[in-house]
Amino acid sequence: MSTTMKAMVLTGHGGLDRYEWHADWPRPEPGPGEVLIKVGACGLNNTDVNTRSGWYSKTVSAATTGDAYDQVDTADPTWGGAPLVFPRIQGADPVGKVVGLGAGADPALMGCRVLVDGWLRYHDQDHRFAVRGYFGSECDGGYAEYTVADHRGVIPVDSDLSDAELATFQCSSTTAEGMLSRARVDAGDTVLVPGASGGVGSALVQLARLRGARVIALASEAKHDALAALSPDRILPRGPADLRAALGDEKITVVADVVGGNYWPNLIDILERGGRYTCSGAIAGPMVNFDLRTFYLRDLTFTGSTVTAAHVLPDVARYIEAGQLQPMLAAVYPLRDLPAAQTAFVDKRHTGNIVVLP
Repeated sequence: MSTTMKAMVLTGHGGLDRYEWHADWPRPEPGPGEVLIKVGACGLNNTDVNTRSGWYSKTVSAATTGDAYDQVDTADPTWGGAPLVFPRIQGADPVGKVVGLGAGADPALMGCRVLVDGWLRYHDQDHRFAVRGYFGSECDGGYAEYTVADHRGVIPVDSDLSDAELATFQCSSTTAEGMLSRARVDAGDTVLVPGASGGVGSALVQLARLRGARVIALASEAKHDALAALSPDRILPRGPADLRAALGDEKITVVADVVGGNYWPNLIDILERGGRYTCSGAIAGPMVNFDLRTFYLRDLTFTGSTVTAAHVLPDVARYIEAGQLQPMLAAVYPLRDLPAAQTAFVDKRHTGNIVVLP
């Protein structure tokens, strides 16, 4: 096995020019309790874009754009509010084969095709939110030929899906499942999903339906045909001027949102009394107008959702193996063309997920 590998390396916060392609980057060695994974594919996600551009900084109030922001506080440009160490290989969504074991790693994993938990957990502590970081952020990730991961966060998956198809699931589906769990979604709910054509949005549609909920999707009309393959109960335009009229007699008990932005008050206004709003993103902008009267007079519950419980990725893997989750693979790019792939990802003209192959 070569001691070097191909990798896309992020050299600092900024634009796409901060990525550097290397054909001879040092291949990592698995440490104690770690496995070495030969990456077959790696999905793109908003966290990688937001971290690269510095969008998580509290000095930024604009929508996610993928561009570098002029005013970024270097002390808080990442999801956890701590500085990032460069150079860094991003990529939170690798799928690949275990080809090496560190001391103490589970030998049964050798040769398995695996998904990798995005969260760097304290596996010996039962603290749901206590994590050391995120894969591809606080440690090197999957935008390379090889990566290493804690063997306790590596989940074998037995599926006929391709590596590229499997790489559409980890971040999107675990994020969606975490949101639905926090909001306690069940068969008695009607769930409204803004941005339903994206990776997380399309996962929300599928996973809410698995729970027996009624699902209403919001998406641009050009994406309705592709979204219909996921069988939401209704599909509406992305941002109806009169959302209540567009919904008709629908009683929305849950809004599962990763969009935010100026349209946000419309989403809150249509929630039924006792309804729940769950959020894991703000693609259209993090700053919203919040009327406290709507919040307390309607007895609403708001939940933020970032760190997922340890069982969520294994649950998602079992859904995949049972054929209960459909991959939404929008496009595949060579890893060397990651800047072009990320440009397409940010443009949001696709439905589902974009993947790179090393």
